[in-house]
Amino acid sequence: MVKTLIRQIGEYKKQAILTPLLTSAEVFMEILIPFVTAKIIDKGINEGNLYNIFYYGAIMLILAFISLFFGIKAGQTSATAATGFASNLRKKMYRRIQAFSFSNIDHFSTAGLVTRMTTDVTSVENAFQMTMRIAVRAPLMMILSMVMCFMINVRLTLVFLAGLVFLGFCLFFIMHKVMPIFKRMFDKYDELNASIQENVTGIRAVKAFVREDFEKEKFGRAAYWIYTLSVKAEKILAFNGPVMMSVVYTSMMMLAWLGANFIVSGTMTTGNLTSLFSYVASMLMSMMMISMIFVMLSMSLAAARRINEVLSEEPEIKNPQSPVMEVSDGSIDFEDVQFSYRKGSGESTLKDINLHIKSGETIGIIGGTGSGKSTLVSLISRLYDVTSGSVKVGGINVKDYDIEALRNNVSVVLQKNEIFSGTIIDNLRWGKEDASEEECKRACTLACADEFIEQKPDKYYSWIEQGGTNISGGQKQRLCIARALLKEPKILILDDSTSAVDTSTDAKIRKAFRENIPHVTKLIISQRISSIQDADRIIVLDDGKVNGFDTHDNLLKFNQIYKEICEVQMQSGGDFDEKMN
Repeated sequence: MVKTLIRQIGEYKKQAILTPLLTSAEVFMEILIPFVTAKIIDKGINEGNLYNIFYYGAIMLILAFISLFFGIKAGQTSATAATGFASNLRKKMYRRIQAFSFSNIDHFSTAGLVTRMTTDVTSVENAFQMTMRIAVRAPLMMILSMVMCFMINVRLTLVFLAGLVFLGFCLFFIMHKVMPIFKRMFDKYDELNASIQENVTGIRAVKAFVREDFEKEKFGRAAYWIYTLSVKAEKILAFNGPVMMSVVYTSMMMLAWLGANFIVSGTMTTGNLTSLFSYVASMLMSMMMISMIFVMLSMSLAAARRINEVLSEEPEIKNPQSPVMEVSDGSIDFEDVQFSYRKGSGESTLKDINLHIKSGETIGIIGGTGSGKSTLVSLISRLYDVTSGSVKVGGINVKDYDIEALRNNVSVVLQKNEIFSGTIIDNLRWGKEDASEEECKRACTLACADEFIEQKPDKYYSWIEQGGTNISGGQKQRLCIARALLKEPKILILDDSTSAVDTSTDAKIRKAFRENIPHVTKLIISQRISSIQDADRIIVLDDGKVNGFDTHDNLLKFNQIYKEICEVQMQSGGDFDEKMN
C-alpha cells in the first residue's frame, strides 16, 4: 500500500526529499541555542563578562535567523510536495476509475468513490505534509535533545528517559484502540455522501411524494453515526494530553529537585541546568507533536487503505497484447454465451445465447423486466465480458479488439440518459470531438432533435443544465441518439431510448434510420411492439434465454410470449400518441 501511494509523488520528489533535509538543518540550528544560552549564563552573567554576553548573544541570534530561514524553506517545499502529491493521487484514482469496467465500478458505490477522491485524499495529504516536517522534526529534536541532556548529566537524563518509554507504550495503546473506529467512521462518510447524492439527484421525486421529512431523518441518522464515532474516538484520544502531561511534569519535578542538589554540591552549573530544562521542554514539545502525528496517522491510515482499494483494483477488461484496430462490418455473433454479474455464484443472467446478426440488419429486442436485454447489448461493446462463450463483431472476438477502436464503432444510447452541463453542441460533440456544426445538425435531423433545438433562442448554443434538468425526458433521449449517430458507428444500440418519445416521433426516427443509415446494424430494445415490429428480426428474451428470434409475423404465429405481449398492448388500445395521430 505504502509503495503504491509513494509512487504518486512523481515530479515532486525533489521537494519531498528537500523538506526533511531543510527541517533537519532547522532542528540542528535550534538544538545549539540552549547550549549557547548556557555559555551566556556561565561565562557571561555569572562571571560579569560583558564581551562574552555580546559574543554568545550574537551567535545565538545568527543561529535563530538560520533556523528561521530553513524553517520557511521547509514550509514552502512541504506545501508544494503535499499539494502536488494530492493532485497526482486524485488524477491516478480518476484515471483508474475511467479504466474500470462496469463490473469493477459495481464493487464501489458512487458516494464511496467521491469520498475517497475528496475527504480521504485530503486526510492523506495532511498526513504526508505532517510526516515530511513534524515526523522528521519531532523525533530528531527529541533524539538530539536527549543526546545533549546525556552530555550535560547522565543521571538526570535517565529519569526523563524512563518516563518517555512509559509514554510511548501509552500512545501505542491509544492508537491501537482508535484505528478501527476511524475505519468505521470513513465508511459512514460514504453513507452520508450517498444520502446527499440521492436526495439532490432525486429532489423532484422527493418533493413530488412529500418525502422531505423521511430524507431529513435518513440524513440525520448518517450524520449521527459520524458524530457518535467521532466522539468515541475523541474520548480515547483525550487521554493523550493528560497522560503525556502527567509523565512529563512528574519527570520535570524530579529533575528540578535533583538538579538543585547537584548545583548545591557543585557537580552542575546553573547554566547547564537551564539548558537541561530547555532541552527537556524541547522533548516535551516533540512528544506533543508525536502524539499529533499518531492521531493524524490513525485517521490517514484508514483513508489510505480505502484509496489503495481503488488504485489496486485491476480493471477486468483490458486490451490484448496485439489488438485489432479495425472493425470490418457490423455483423454480430453470440456463440454459447453465458454471463453472470457475480462470477462463481452459479447465478447466470444470460444462458446459452446463440445469435447471428448480419451487418446492416435492424434487430428488435423485447422481453420482461430482468430478462437480460440491457445485459445482452452491453457485451457487444465490452462494457462487461462474457463468463463463457464468445461475442464476435465483424467476425472477430470482441476481446481481440482495441477497446477504444471497438467502442468507437459501437454507439450505445443507454437506458439512463446522461446529459452534461454545457451547450447543446458541446453535448453533441461527445460523440465526435471535432464534429462541424453541419454534422451536428444532420445527426439531430435524423434523431428528430432539430424540432425543439431550432425553437430555442440560441439554437445549438443553448445552455443545458447539469443532468439536462431544463429539457424534457424525450428531448434528452433525442439528443443522446444524435450524439451516438455523430460517431458514424457500424453498430447502433438503442436501449429503450425512445420510451419518453411519442410514437409519431419514434416512427420518424425509425424511418430516418432506414433511409439514411441502412448499412448500420441497429439493435433496438423497446417495450413497445410498435417500435420494433418493422425490424428485420426480433429477439424475444425470457429469464436470460432466447425464447424466439424471427420476424414480427412469424413470432405472432409461433411464439407464445411475443403473442401475449402483442395482445396485451392491443387490448389496452395501444399508445395514446398513436391514436391521436
